[in-house]
Amino acid sequence: MADKRIDQPTGTETVGHEWDGIEELNTPLPRWWLWTFYASIAWAGLYVVLYPAWPLVHSATAGVLGWTSTGQLQAEMQQQRAARAPLMRAIAETPIEQLAGQPRLMQAAIEGGRAAFKVSCTQCHGSGAAGSKGYPNLNDDDWLWGGDIASIQYTITNGVRQPDHDGTRMSQMPAFGKDGILKSDQIADVVAYVRTISGQRKPDATSGRGAVLFEQNCAACHGPDGKGNRTVGAPNLTDAIWLYGGDADSIAETVANARYGVMPRWGNHLDPVMIKMLAAYVHSLGGGEQQPKPEVAATEATGHGRP
Repeated sequence: MADKRIDQPTGTETVGHEWDGIEELNTPLPRWWLWTFYASIAWAGLYVVLYPAWPLVHSATAGVLGWTSTGQLQAEMQQQRAARAPLMRAIAETPIEQLAGQPRLMQAAIEGGRAAFKVSCTQCHGSGAAGSKGYPNLNDDDWLWGGDIASIQYTITNGVRQPDHDGTRMSQMPAFGKDGILKSDQIADVVAYVRTISGQRKPDATSGRGAVLFEQNCAACHGPDGKGNRTVGAPNLTDAIWLYGGDADSIAETVANARYGVMPRWGNHLDPVMIKMLAAYVHSLGGGEQQPKPEVAATEATGHGRP
């Protein structure tokens, strides 16, 4: 081009571009850079041939090697399953009541259950299993249906108040106010009595009237002393553990309108070994109980909470 010239200080030809007195020298790229660039182009072409590269409508070009990241993941997971198979088989073949007698299997079950809990249970019970209002704390030793490992397994498998499943845990507290069983002043008397037996207030005339109403309407499930009945899932009202709150307003709401919390039945979502490991993990959190005698175990189940 006519406007090209040789830069005197460097002896290099310019490219003919000038802007505000600044000109560009036509300096060749370093040879090593060019060879690296050409090698990158060659590698990109080879990659397109060997591996999935071009996206299609529902997939991508497969590549002559047939490799995919999904396939690699599946292969690695299959290897892990194969490595765990003997341990999983041993857990499956061991009755859950006998796991504690085999520390290695029990520890493996607890760790597997810990992982499953994070996936399936933390949404309600929290990452630390401490629960929240309406969702039981699984760390304490307060159980509605029984805290032995077999009872925990049963509840996880069958859930609570699942109308489509005959084996589910089922209990129903009357809505004493909504159903017109008790008047508002009578409900207040019952609340006073419940707060008295739970140590929140001293006995007085109000709680005295509530004691009579409690015996007539509540003792059949909660027991004459208010300590609950695991056979029917009735909670102990004499301690400081409450699922929906132990203040007067919360108890009054429960007595008047009842509660009807539910828990999914995991038996139709998780395999039996995973449920067994979940039960082992929950049992290990601090409140797990010893296995009861067979005649007692037949009527007990697991669950936490207070009205």
